[in-house]
Amino acid sequence: MSQHPAPRSAQILGIDPWVRHVLRCPVTGADLVDGTGPDGQPELVSSSEVNKLAYPVRDGVPILLESEARRLDA
Repeated sequence: MSQHPAPRSAQILGIDPWVRHVLRCPVTGADLVDGTGPDGQPELVSSSEVNKLAYPVRDGVPILLESEARRLDA
C-alpha cells in the first residue's frame, strides 16, 4: 500500500493529514489555514471573511475553542 507523505505544514504542526483535512472553524464552519501567532507559535486561522479567528496549536493539538481563539480584526 502506497502512502503519500504528509504535507509539510501537517508535519510541522504534528497533525495527521486526514485530521487536518476535516478541521473547520467551530464558530463559522470555514476552512482553517496554517498560520503563526505573534509569539511565533503555530496556529490555525479561519478563512472566514467575517469573524476571523486564530486558534492555537499546543503540542500538536489544535485548541478549537472560541474562548482560546485570538480575534483577527481587519
